[in-house]
Amino acid sequence: METKKILEKAKEDKVTFINLQFTDILGSLKEVTAPIKNLPDIMKYGAWFDGSSIEGFARIHESDLYLKPDPETYSVIPWLSSPEGNAARLICDIYRPDGSPFERDPRFILKKAVKKASEMGFEYNVGPELEFFLFKENSLPLVPLDRGGYFDLATDRAYAVTREITKALEKFGIEVEASHHEVAPGQHEIDFKYGEALTTADRLLTLRATVKAIAQRHGLKASFMPKPIMGMAGSGMHVHQSLFSTKNKKNIFYNAADKYKLSKIAYQFIAGQLNNIKGLMAILCPTVNSYKRLITGFEAPVYISWARINRSALIRVPHWFEEKSYSARIELRCPDPACNPYLAFSAMLMAGLDGIEKNITLSEPVEEDLYEFDEEKLASRNIDTLPSSLYEAILELKGSKLMQDMLGERLHRRYIGIKMREWNEFKMQVTEWEIEKYSDI
Repeated sequence: METKKILEKAKEDKVTFINLQFTDILGSLKEVTAPIKNLPDIMKYGAWFDGSSIEGFARIHESDLYLKPDPETYSVIPWLSSPEGNAARLICDIYRPDGSPFERDPRFILKKAVKKASEMGFEYNVGPELEFFLFKENSLPLVPLDRGGYFDLATDRAYAVTREITKALEKFGIEVEASHHEVAPGQHEIDFKYGEALTTADRLLTLRATVKAIAQRHGLKASFMPKPIMGMAGSGMHVHQSLFSTKNKKNIFYNAADKYKLSKIAYQFIAGQLNNIKGLMAILCPTVNSYKRLITGFEAPVYISWARINRSALIRVPHWFEEKSYSARIELRCPDPACNPYLAFSAMLMAGLDGIEKNITLSEPVEEDLYEFDEEKLASRNIDTLPSSLYEAILELKGSKLMQDMLGERLHRRYIGIKMREWNEFKMQVTEWEIEKYSDI
């Protein structure tokens, strides 16, 4: 959409304010609001901001950065309409004063990864399945909105919220395929149509913001925390992935003659992700809380393996109808909704491409229930485990040359520093469990 068309559309939509959005390196959505009269200048020259005040961005002496809106992301914000005028949003890229892309912008990092895939002849498509909780009236301790279970009929209140979320997403141009109740009380999932990685990352940010805003309008608290309540299922973000040819737009993962209907490139892509997965975990599962979800007993993957029917495997090959070969895909099951989607999709893509470039051989699938394996059986099958804490994940990220190359040396070091600070803050906490366990010593 050209600038002229955006200005015409904004006038037609009775927009009085424009919200310029971007993320910090942790995936938190940031926003600058400007009157609509400033939009022509913003589209032409960008909007300046202080990068040193954004987590993980610039240092004090290099703080001047500017936002350049992506015209294709223009959309009216449904819940900010009023008789005085509406608000619209534009997702932005970040640039330096000399006009060069800011290399630590998460959106730019994903653009680089997508460009590398394109140069290899691939288009990277993803379809995330986002889980979240709805809690009552911002209560502490957290109280789930309902007592439903997997695929249960939603309560009137939950149904009203998810229906309004779906309608809002559709106004953003996001095609919702399904929504349903998840395993835990108050837990829900909304799935939207898969697409190219950059577009999908933009949509994922929009979905998170939409869910929170609509929940708040209903007096509820929406949370994408991976494990908000002990003893209940956590919230994951399973990601379906496929590669399409940039030449003929066919699904490169599909091979009709193969047992699993997968191509050699698909197997190499899986092998690359399994081979690099430990180094990716601090990006895919970025919080202390993330690793309280990754335990046995709740269908969360712990073991580094792949399979078709085994839901305890890290990577699963879903079934698809034979006549829909374009649906050939793999599903990575460890990411959680707390991640920065730009960095997460970049990491997943770079790991898969690494498997293709190095022609990494894929291990045999494991269709048995891995939770039933003891240490000896795991060792005999050469089945490794994911990091069990954020600290272990940080150490793996620190040693990952692939992730250092993807993030750049400075952002790699900065991200590790931020996460180590988080880990050290956690280490100093004295929890209620510790007091109950040890106060009588």
